[in-house]
Amino acid sequence: MIHPTAQIDPTAVIGKDVRMGAYTVIGADVHIGDRTVIGPHVVIQGPTHIGCDNRIAQFASLGGDPQDMKFAGERTELIIGDRNMIREFVTINRGTGDGGGATRVGNDNLLLAYVHIAHDCTVGNNTIFSNYSALAGHVEVGDWTVFAGYSGAHQFCKVGEHAFIAMGCLLGADVPPFLMMANDQAGRPRGLNTTGLKRRGFEPERITAIKRAYRTLYTSGLPLTEARDQLAEQAKESEDVRHMLEFLDRSERGLAR
Repeated sequence: MIHPTAQIDPTAVIGKDVRMGAYTVIGADVHIGDRTVIGPHVVIQGPTHIGCDNRIAQFASLGGDPQDMKFAGERTELIIGDRNMIREFVTINRGTGDGGGATRVGNDNLLLAYVHIAHDCTVGNNTIFSNYSALAGHVEVGDWTVFAGYSGAHQFCKVGEHAFIAMGCLLGADVPPFLMMANDQAGRPRGLNTTGLKRRGFEPERITAIKRAYRTLYTSGLPLTEARDQLAEQAKESEDVRHMLEFLDRSERGLAR
């Protein structure tokens, strides 16, 4: 199950039925959950906790020091959940001491080749990161979000659940839930991710409520404060709109508008 050329630190904890390829290096203070499969030439540094049933392809590098000039060697960690697919040359760094101390990736995510997730990011569940997409430090990504190839997010951006970030789109502001961002380096909204919502079983009345909220926020011409007041009224009848309103209130970099 574990190739004889793999190097495993004595402090590492390896779960049941873990497979590990040739020349893989597992560092100190690494925990790997049951049935996880790790390809050859993978490097995992600690402190890192990886859950069960993950698939990690060759040449991935997980748990390395954060690429942050302020990092001074403090103890920080990387936490990865269950059933993730992490493909070739993916890099995920640990957190920083003043950024929360941890980088977190949830469950059932697909990270294609050359994806980079920087220090202190929080990635939800069921997301897809296509080739060469990247997150700078401290980015939050909600469940079911898709980043297409060569897309990325500036540090401290927040991206709501069910958003779709198109190919080559670079985000510099927060993206509310359900939005589709254009193939434009300015990162401008181009409607809702309606196709994704339908695929995930959203009923027509839910989508109608989300569309109404989108029009209020993006096409009504209202100032943000007035649009927020209208969203507050709409949120009384729609949990999805309430999520959008809560996201708006948590925004720190401002909304992409």
